[in-house]
Amino acid sequence: MNTFNIGGRLLQLDSPLIMGVINITPDSFYDESRILDPDKLIQRVNEMIDEGVDIVDLGAFSSRPGAKTITAEEECSRLIPAVKLLRTTFPDIVLSVDTYRSKVLEQVVDHSACIVNDISGYEKDPDILNIVRSNNLPYVLMHMQGSPENMQDDPNYADVSFEIIDFMAAKLHDLKQKGIEQIIIDPGFGFGKTLEHNFQLLNNLEAFKIFEKSILVGLSRKSMIYKLLDTTPDKALNGTSIAHTIALMNGADILRVHDVREARECVRICKALKN
Repeated sequence: MNTFNIGGRLLQLDSPLIMGVINITPDSFYDESRILDPDKLIQRVNEMIDEGVDIVDLGAFSSRPGAKTITAEEECSRLIPAVKLLRTTFPDIVLSVDTYRSKVLEQVVDHSACIVNDISGYEKDPDILNIVRSNNLPYVLMHMQGSPENMQDDPNYADVSFEIIDFMAAKLHDLKQKGIEQIIIDPGFGFGKTLEHNFQLLNNLEAFKIFEKSILVGLSRKSMIYKLLDTTPDKALNGTSIAHTIALMNGADILRVHDVREARECVRICKALKN
């Protein structure tokens, strides 16, 4: 069992956890995850808590394919008020912040400890690790081929699972050398992968257990689901629940989701089956 310390708040992974997604952006790929109004933000987090969320993940820039980059100042102008509001309104909640920028994280930790959800694997801003280390924050190490602007132009791998495992091995060694101890790994579904790559990863997810790290998966309503089913993100909940169930059976420890109640039901069913 892994236990993470987030500024004195202990998070135990004796059972799979649910990370609920909130995007403080006008352009994330799934409309229902976009929340810019403070009252609606509080309402949504209350709903997530009632539905059984374990972690609330805040993102203030879109990382969907083709998304435009925003400045660190704009990211902070969206993110910091939300962090302050949630920490005041929900003092016991575990927060995760989706950023790869050290300047942004530096301002976040002035108001709250958090899990650091870095889609870039510290490629875009290595200085972010200095803040992670000095504050002893849990760090999500994710794989992405390319960047959000170009990652889906032509994803290419000889063996997607092997190459991402190789990437993780090198990065985990480097993080250990840098004194980063609390690490979660994320294969990066949809980040520089074709539909076929994503399903190969899902099928081989258990191979990532070799690192003895908690595994986070972000599958919720993504194109690997809705394109396969010839539908749209808003109609991809059933497919998402199926993918979540497969991920849990193959070793996922944390589900990053838009729909907390349904993901919690997947966890309960998988636990019953395994028990």
